[in-house]
Amino acid sequence: MQERFTGSFTQQEPIPEAGIAAAMEVLQHGRLHRYNVTEGELGETALLEQEFAQLTGAKYALAVASGGYAMGCALRAIGAGPGDRVLSNGFTLAPVPGAIASVGAEPVFVEVTEGLTIDLVDLEAKIAASGARVLLLSHMRGHLADMDALMAICDAAGVAVIEDCAHTMGASWRGTPSGRHGVMGCYSCQTYKHVNSGEGGFLISDDAELMARATVLSGSYMLYERHAAAPTPEVFEKIKYVTPNISGRMDNLRAAILRPQLADLAAQVDRWNARYRSIEEGLRNCPGMQLIERPNAGVFVGSSIQFLLPGYAPDQIEGFVSGCAARGVELKWFGAAEPKAFTSRYDSWRYAPAQRLPKTDRVLAGLIDMRLPLTFSLDDCATLARIITDEAMILSQGATLKAGE
Repeated sequence: MQERFTGSFTQQEPIPEAGIAAAMEVLQHGRLHRYNVTEGELGETALLEQEFAQLTGAKYALAVASGGYAMGCALRAIGAGPGDRVLSNGFTLAPVPGAIASVGAEPVFVEVTEGLTIDLVDLEAKIAASGARVLLLSHMRGHLADMDALMAICDAAGVAVIEDCAHTMGASWRGTPSGRHGVMGCYSCQTYKHVNSGEGGFLISDDAELMARATVLSGSYMLYERHAAAPTPEVFEKIKYVTPNISGRMDNLRAAILRPQLADLAAQVDRWNARYRSIEEGLRNCPGMQLIERPNAGVFVGSSIQFLLPGYAPDQIEGFVSGCAARGVELKWFGAAEPKAFTSRYDSWRYAPAQRLPKTDRVLAGLIDMRLPLTFSLDDCATLARIITDEAMILSQGATLKAGE
């Protein structure tokens, strides 16, 4: 009888008891709105911002309604708007080009490598060809590019970098936390990210004027002095009358849930990476499979795992994914003709001008993605690796037979 997996790929761990207790306290006093505080009280959201700034080493932090809002807010703060071109990875998720489109700008997609990071050669070429002055860099699925080389290219060309760190909260490159290389870093607290408040996000920066704009944009009214990780009032005086309110605040309830999770983030990263390494080793010698090697210079967070099945026809990969699904293993394939769930790609986003990325197309054609929730045990991970290996062997054998026909 074939081995089956019975775990859920969407079930998260419960909110920590400390988060539940803090949330109950907020519910009992009823002051959910971040600016509804008593005299002398900072409130959960302001405290969360202070703690996130400390965690990342940023001067300023702002808690917002979602990671997507954070990206749109960052683009507005930096001045991106109609008629502008904004660079981004050819392999990312829909909220990234969506944020660019939300400010009326035009996404310009850059090729990605087989390591699933932005192609630095193509980046340099696209900067020159497009005239873009902003890169919204997606650390898609936690894969960090060579950030030293990337920043050297962008700094030399006068391109401002906004980092999408939805999959890299807790990661770093050569000791620098993800989100701290560019002028602004954006993070998500959506359920499937590294801290969970259902929805939510952060913006960080060392640039006082950018963060003042972002704070007013987020809906601070003239209550910006109630932020504990914000620029001084003098900075707000320069921009408060010319910056629109596009409300996207975080509330005290979500902040209360998040604060204990931030405190546990380092331990959670270790747990994710143990699961990632278990599956990676189980797939190491899998026939026909190409693993994505992680560079030693970076610390990653293994909350998902990706691999490539190069050279197979679409119907063969579809059969592999279906075979795994029949045994309880939920895989996502980015090479299907039609997007399913979150697997849309640059040619699906038809609000952006049509572009051709042949290198990215070859990568996505065989790209398989699997979520790794912390509800999986290490034994679960070993089971997953065995099932995927079994199905990959069936795929490889079928391809060999087909080639011999």
